[in-house]
Amino acid sequence: MNRRHFLMGSAAALSASSATFGNPADTVRVATIGIGGRGKDHLSGLSKLTNVEIAAISDIDDSHAEVAVGQVVKLGRKAPTAYKDFRKILDDKTIDAITIATPNHWHTLMTVLACQAGKDVYVEKPCAHNMFEAKQIVAAARKYNRMVQQGSQIRSAVAVQQGMQQIRDGLIGDVYLSRGLCYKWRDTIGKTPPSPVPPGVDYDLWTGPAPLRPFTKNRFHYNWHWFWDTGNGDLGNQGIHQVDLARWGLGVKYPTKISAIGGKFMFDDDQETPNTLNCNFEFAEAGKPTKMMEFEVRHWMTNGEATVHERGNNAIGALYYGSKGYMAVDSYTSYKTWLGKEQTPGPAASQGGDHYQNFIDAVKTRKREGLNSEIEDGAISTTLVHLANISYRLGRTLHFDPATYTVKGDAEATAMFTRDYRKPYVVPEKV
Repeated sequence: MNRRHFLMGSAAALSASSATFGNPADTVRVATIGIGGRGKDHLSGLSKLTNVEIAAISDIDDSHAEVAVGQVVKLGRKAPTAYKDFRKILDDKTIDAITIATPNHWHTLMTVLACQAGKDVYVEKPCAHNMFEAKQIVAAARKYNRMVQQGSQIRSAVAVQQGMQQIRDGLIGDVYLSRGLCYKWRDTIGKTPPSPVPPGVDYDLWTGPAPLRPFTKNRFHYNWHWFWDTGNGDLGNQGIHQVDLARWGLGVKYPTKISAIGGKFMFDDDQETPNTLNCNFEFAEAGKPTKMMEFEVRHWMTNGEATVHERGNNAIGALYYGSKGYMAVDSYTSYKTWLGKEQTPGPAASQGGDHYQNFIDAVKTRKREGLNSEIEDGAISTTLVHLANISYRLGRTLHFDPATYTVKGDAEATAMFTRDYRKPYVVPEKV
């Protein structure tokens, strides 16, 4: 990897940190990295915005790049430049911002390199593959004064913002418990043996910071979610949306006590991560009432809770319980409340928002506080995913100390905060 992106001189770093939006006619030139799955949604969302040009795309799979260029053209935009190696995008000084929709193990390193290169970043959730990266991604955003947004789009939904304000205003009383649900129909992935790398794929670059394993279809497109090297299970896939939502409504930051149990049930396949997981978080801040958060991952046929039940066998959302009633955020865009012992229906609303527009607005204004999911908030929610996964993998309760960023009295758990990075794809200790 080009070392200059890791070790920029002080003058270059100062230039990157003070760089501001400056393309003609207020046009923000954006590049999207990783366009096999979620990246297609990035292209669709960005194409709807005025004064935004999709200038480039990058993917390690030539077949993805070809489809993505065609998608942008069909959306009525000029064909973007396609790159296999994302580092060429970082070298292009005419590009203001990048959006990242790669596998999780690349999120932080790409964001750090982009910040060093003077780019603003919209990075998909979870923003970090481990606890160490959650610190480094925030440090890079601050050092280089970049606008960095995590792709937690629920935070841009107008109705959900209103619901959170209703909680702050005391509608359901003193909130002591939140509960997040991630019930997604997930079938078996089966077993796939090692096979040749598909033509047009740069598998070494795709692997990046992770150990270089023999290529198998199950470790590649999408199913990488279910392997610890590259993903974080469904807790860090769909679940991070609802983890963030449940924490948001509870009005807390880091948990102090974490316990998770679960396993992989029903299927004998290649998946490493659990498909069923029950997580509990305790938040005990000095001078504040202790609060609790529950989170459940379920992979097969399911019921819903309250009004949290989507079509089929999916139920994703969050519930909040207080002394005067409870609230359900039952989709990405709506909330409902029930008040008193009689559970009388209370205020409710449904209205979405535009997370991409929110990011572009911040790129223009340079006001970090305008971001609905600014990277520090995103990173805190991401740590809940990692702490729960560590608890599950070690089979014990963790006592986390936010001040020292360690698990008290548990060196083995703290050691799992980072990984052995495959050189040269190393997330630096000093960003």
